[in-house]
Amino acid sequence: MESMRAMAVRTPAPIEINPLQPVELARPRPRTGELLVRVRVCGVCRTDLHVAEGDLPPKQELIIPGHELVGEVVELGDHCSRFRPGDRVGIAWLRETCGRCKYCQLGRENLCPNARFTGWDENGGYAEWATVREDFAYPLPSTIPDEQAAPLLCAGIIGYRAIKRAEIQPGATVGLYGFGGSAHLALQVLRHWKCRVFVMTRGGRHQEFAREMNADWIGRAEERPPAPLDAAILFAPAGQLVQPALQALDRGGILAVAGIYLSPIPSLEYERHLFYERELRSVTANTRADGEEFLKIAGEIPIRSHTTIMALDDANLALRKLKHDELQGAAVLRLPEFPRS
Repeated sequence: MESMRAMAVRTPAPIEINPLQPVELARPRPRTGELLVRVRVCGVCRTDLHVAEGDLPPKQELIIPGHELVGEVVELGDHCSRFRPGDRVGIAWLRETCGRCKYCQLGRENLCPNARFTGWDENGGYAEWATVREDFAYPLPSTIPDEQAAPLLCAGIIGYRAIKRAEIQPGATVGLYGFGGSAHLALQVLRHWKCRVFVMTRGGRHQEFAREMNADWIGRAEERPPAPLDAAILFAPAGQLVQPALQALDRGGILAVAGIYLSPIPSLEYERHLFYERELRSVTANTRADGEEFLKIAGEIPIRSHTTIMALDDANLALRKLKHDELQGAAVLRLPEFPRS
């Protein structure tokens, strides 16, 4: 039986003590309706850190993290017709939904209580091979190379979901709170739509990064922007920023919180923070329609991700750098035998 190399978690622990360990496992086989994919690169996401450290409780004895996979279709399971061997595909966080619950029936499959996720429920992309249901695989725009496409599959799609949740329209004045892997991709969509974009973030290299990305104005995280905001997105996991973000909204403005985690939100004053129909909304995963819309736009722009390329064996180091905010943009693991595309 053919084997594969992977970095896997058996016992979650602080990333500083390297909970991901190299393993040799049997190469997976595609089941009915699945594709077998040879992984080229896999992006490194904060959710992978939650899996490694146990903030997302393990669901099986051994799990391979990673849900920003770019790879090549090698084998088709029975009843597959959407892709062919040799096609380049992306595999993202949302792995499976039931298709039967009220949320799926309403087109809100991101809220499906029976959803399963790549790199948590089933093995992900810190490995040489992966499988995916073909109806959950994404064709990728040819204008974007592998290592730049990987972060689009989570950071990019979630940023786009936040844009939709905030109901941002072309030409709007938008505030981004926090500026990193997801925000710098969302900014490119907003600039493509000719929005005016203000970035509120910590000093130093975060502000310099926003400057490089041509934000219209850059200030400190708690600073009031120079004009009322039609909408805002909170990317930083800092609940204390909800108050200044809501205060910065114009009448009828919406603040969308993009992260999977947020520190406690201080108490809100109705008149000061919410009156005049200002709204606070959360973002939970994404639908496949979100992913397809975003990747189409990303290919048209084309979006450029800021990435740091690392080896599969350096997965612990990549997550450690992510945890301690030592990355600009996103880390991407390149698998052996796949040179830069």
